[in-house]
Amino acid sequence: MKWDAWGDPSAATTLSDGIRSLLEQALGVSGADGARCDPAQVELAPSALAATDHDAFVEIVGAGHVGTSDGDRLSRAGGKSTPDLLRRTRAPRQDAPDAVLAPGTDDEVARILAHCSRRSIAVVPFGGGTSVVGGLNPVREDHAAVVSLDLRRFDRLEALDEVSGEAVLGAGVTGPEAERLLGERGFSLGHFPQSFQYATIGGFAATRSSGQASAGYGRFDDMISELTLVTPAGVLEAGGPAPASAAGPDLRQLVAGSEGTLGVITRVRLRVHRVPEAVRYEAWAFDDFAAGAEAMRAVEQQGAGPTVMRLSDEAETGINLATTEHIGAQQITGGCLAVTTFEGTAAHAESRHAETHALFDAYGGRSLGEQPARDWDAGRFSAPYLRDALLDAGALCETLETATSWSNLHALKSAVTTALTDALQQTGTPALVMCHISHVYPMGASLYFTVVAGQRGDAAEQWASAKRAASDAIVEHGGTITHHHAVGADHRDWMIREIGELGVAVLRSVKRTLDPAGILNPGKLIP
Repeated sequence: MKWDAWGDPSAATTLSDGIRSLLEQALGVSGADGARCDPAQVELAPSALAATDHDAFVEIVGAGHVGTSDGDRLSRAGGKSTPDLLRRTRAPRQDAPDAVLAPGTDDEVARILAHCSRRSIAVVPFGGGTSVVGGLNPVREDHAAVVSLDLRRFDRLEALDEVSGEAVLGAGVTGPEAERLLGERGFSLGHFPQSFQYATIGGFAATRSSGQASAGYGRFDDMISELTLVTPAGVLEAGGPAPASAAGPDLRQLVAGSEGTLGVITRVRLRVHRVPEAVRYEAWAFDDFAAGAEAMRAVEQQGAGPTVMRLSDEAETGINLATTEHIGAQQITGGCLAVTTFEGTAAHAESRHAETHALFDAYGGRSLGEQPARDWDAGRFSAPYLRDALLDAGALCETLETATSWSNLHALKSAVTTALTDALQQTGTPALVMCHISHVYPMGASLYFTVVAGQRGDAAEQWASAKRAASDAIVEHGGTITHHHAVGADHRDWMIREIGELGVAVLRSVKRTLDPAGILNPGKLIP
């Protein structure tokens, strides 16, 4: 990906006249697109890695897998949050790791961690570079240096059990490559988060990722049967091939979501399924968000079984953010847009489609046919490119997410919307706060907010104040601080309120056991 923007440079988008008009009329944003920093002009501090450490890493992984050039270091300078991108486009001086290491075996990872523990060198595991919560920031703290541990060489489908429906994939396999490797054998993982095109198997596991087809296939942590975690204290094989076990606490759930703070995930054994024979699409209009949410609750609690089930609120529907080909155009429904898809055999997809159709109809939904759902499917990975263009034009654009029970859903949505609107109003700009539900459970659902406002003053601090207000509102009104973006550095201050002081003490104890020197991803997850 580009060092200062999302994804493939050739896929970058430009703002339509409709979007520019919307920005000017609603938010007072009318500035010309800003200039970006030339990477050649970016100033990096010289690498702090000692020559003896460099030589030791070369001995472990080979000279071709130790990078200390500015280009190597700058491309691992962090993730892709709005604060990350604002910093890179506007600050001539950038923080970056002192070296990039690319091991290819568990033994090489173990030897790197042993050396770094002895020499007090911080290690930041790196997959696709898509973190939006500061999870990849090269934090040095009091260590002598910090290195990025790139898992790209763990890039194979190591095993596929076609009878049991399980695959072992290397941590560096990207989402598209996983689908290609499995698809050659007639299988699919079915995990499609918005970061799908760049994020990796190891990153999905380390952050408890949730894909857009979670209604059908579950979260990524639901798919995991075993993980290999290489730590300074040794190698932990968490889980195993048995479909279920009562042999004590489930160590898979300790490793999943650990965000590189406890060890380096090098491979994952996962549940996979046959490539679906058929896919059905249908979009719906509901009079308001409350009616749509009630319909989704009924479908999920009855177990009707869409693969994708998504509901945009009135604001998101009104500017067609859910169907990115038409953003800024006249709204396509008179209320809220819902999107559903159904995968499986032709008969199975048809039966689940019919059951969901009947429930949505009973709750006041109006079918819009296939096309809006197909439009969403075609553009579902392009929203981050739009964010880049909005930032360049002088708008502030970022997302945040949470989850709560069905009974608390609307109170939490209102509280977060108010917190964001008030905080940004205090900086001198109105705000457009949009929301959708994209992950559902029998007991509750996620809320995913997209915020657009005008940049005022220090835009990074402007967003930080709004994010703090929203985070406080989330924990005060019964939500989780993160449903699938992870904790990273951005949510770390709220972890005590999320899991309690004893819960934090447990995590700290586990870290001391697995990472006695405290070298793994400092400043993330654990307060």
